[in-house]
Amino acid sequence: MTNSTQQFQQIVEREKGLRRTLSASQMAMIAIGGAIGTGLFLGSGFAIGFAGPGVLVSYAIGAFIALILMGCLAEMTVAHPTSGSFGAYAEHYISPLAGFLVRYSYWACIVLAVGAEVTATALYMKYWFPAVPGWFWIVSFSGALVLVNALSVNIFGAVEYWFSVIKIAAIVGFIVLAAYVVFGAPELVSGGAQRAGFHHYTAHGGFFPKGLWGMWVAVIISIFSYLSIEMIAVAAGEAEDPERAVTRAFRSTMLRLVLFYLLTLALMLAIIPWTAAGHDQSPFVKVMAAIGIPGAGGVINFVVLVAALSSMNSQLYITTRMMFSLSRAGYAPVRLGQVNARGVPLSALLLSTGGIAVATLLSIVYPESSFTIMMAISMFGAMFTWMMIFVTHFFFRRAWQARGNAPLRFRMWGFPMLTLLGAGLMLAIMLTTLATDEFRMTLVFGATFLVFLTAAYFGWYRSRRAGTTIAERKAV
Repeated sequence: MTNSTQQFQQIVEREKGLRRTLSASQMAMIAIGGAIGTGLFLGSGFAIGFAGPGVLVSYAIGAFIALILMGCLAEMTVAHPTSGSFGAYAEHYISPLAGFLVRYSYWACIVLAVGAEVTATALYMKYWFPAVPGWFWIVSFSGALVLVNALSVNIFGAVEYWFSVIKIAAIVGFIVLAAYVVFGAPELVSGGAQRAGFHHYTAHGGFFPKGLWGMWVAVIISIFSYLSIEMIAVAAGEAEDPERAVTRAFRSTMLRLVLFYLLTLALMLAIIPWTAAGHDQSPFVKVMAAIGIPGAGGVINFVVLVAALSSMNSQLYITTRMMFSLSRAGYAPVRLGQVNARGVPLSALLLSTGGIAVATLLSIVYPESSFTIMMAISMFGAMFTWMMIFVTHFFFRRAWQARGNAPLRFRMWGFPMLTLLGAGLMLAIMLTTLATDEFRMTLVFGATFLVFLTAAYFGWYRSRRAGTTIAERKAV
């Protein structure tokens, strides 16, 4: 029997046309850039509202799921680096329907997540320009980042690299300053707040003021916060040295994410009471205002603005490549799989700005709750995709071993137990959304969307693909 690598080569050939120019350092920063954004800087405020100090457990659970997800994804990506990534893996190792559902669910999720990020930028800009309507900032920032993505993957990689450098430097600075306040100068906290210290963890209703249920619900937001770490697998299709880039990014990304998310949240909750974390502005800004350093609130607000722009930039990139993969597989119009002279699938990029239009409309109609709405409807695709990555990895490893392939150069540990545990946890989180007022629409929207996609697959798209040969797709 032809081994899986030779069989998968048909998909790789189908998706040729993108340029392999991203360096390992750019890949690592792209992964960081996607995952450290609005979910941490603004979404953490929502999560704290659900769980109180217990949000640390919520984000630890999310980090554990993200860790084993990255292990599964890194193993498959080292074996098969391509821009179709987990969508292509699901197509090859499970079924064409699975690949279709994963690609479109993920594409729709990230398109809407772009809208959530750009909605957050409008909230941040109110700090300096409270009288300017949010839609103005949405349109302005969107235009700039669409231009960055339209120029070339090199320019995208360079911009994302420096965005991420700013974020990482700011978070390290925040950790150092917050640690100094908590351990060395708790009296620096001003504005009538209590002295900084870990007494805040239990002073306002205990460590789990909303109970274990509140802690579990906050895991939903933690998954949204970690969303986009999986984009490293998509970017591997344009990496100079995919194996080195993916393994390096996997290790560095997980270390930094666990450090940045858990440590920053732990220090934040020691400086201000969890009851003051709110969601009208970033809790990071509130912490700096509480410390009372002149101008610090504005600096942090600038950083969280850059973080949102960085995540939006990364998400525009990944949605464009996923639509490119859908087109090359015969599941979208041929034009969306064409690349211009700079190696950019421009038509796919323009289509993938749809979330920005939705965000602009919601910011006008529901200016106070637009971010929550965008976050809720965008999360299903992420949760479904993460669950399917675990399921795909289970099929991948079994098929790889059964076909007598050479030993994998990168192996996820704990197979099959950790792979199945990851899939089970993601299914449980998806079902949890039904029991919460804030996220009920997540699964309602998602289940409806999956039914629509399944019907579409067995209708027009399947018949279209049946009449399109691989040679025709390669000729695009």
